[in-house]
Amino acid sequence: MSMTENHKKLERNVTLLAVATFVTVAIGGIVEIAPLFWIDNTVEKVDGMRPYTPLEQAGRDIYIREGCYTCHSQMIRPFRDEVERYGHYSLAAESMYDHPFQWGSKRTGPDLARVGGRYSDEWHVQHLEDPQSVVPESIMPQYSFLSETSLKIGDPSARLIALRRVGVPYSDRDIERAEEDLLAQADPFRNPEDFVERYPKAQIRDFDGKPGRLTEMDALVAYLQMLGTLVDVDSAAAQEELAEEKGR
Repeated sequence: MSMTENHKKLERNVTLLAVATFVTVAIGGIVEIAPLFWIDNTVEKVDGMRPYTPLEQAGRDIYIREGCYTCHSQMIRPFRDEVERYGHYSLAAESMYDHPFQWGSKRTGPDLARVGGRYSDEWHVQHLEDPQSVVPESIMPQYSFLSETSLKIGDPSARLIALRRVGVPYSDRDIERAEEDLLAQADPFRNPEDFVERYPKAQIRDFDGKPGRLTEMDALVAYLQMLGTLVDVDSAAAQEELAEEKGR
């Protein structure tokens, strides 16, 4: 019997087709999933990556609350047009502490994976308060209320404890100092103690230009200014490629 005849027989027999489909999917699933049980981590760690500071995490929560992720992805694809416009393609390790991660396939605005340090704090504040004043063709809504809304601190320690339970490596010291760290990052006159040692490359300053008051704008700008600044992407990419070759 020819292969064509066998194929016709398979297509016409619903039960046989269902069994063949199940076997095929099962084999594919085993090939993809089984190796994960024999490796310690599916994401290779890279130098420089650290958890968010309490203030950056608060800014990220605001970013998600306001739906910024629906228009701005944080995943630069390894294509020439993307790299030339947004910077080095995103590494898996850069999202290892994101819960949830901010990848996406839709961009109404530019990708923000490497927006940190690209613009000044003043630019970010003006852009958030009145987007059309800096980008006339922008359809982004205004978020001027962030500058007038005091950041509700709540219990930063509880937030860090919850994140540690899902794998973010916050230390006991980080949790103990969470509220003080949050306040110290936005106030250059406050004693940060060992804050920078625990959070390398953390930026300490008044982010919204309004000293004496901690606002939601402070937190959001602190988060934006950190994005893409922690990792030496060229050396980290080489490190990831080497790890992949060893795993083959």
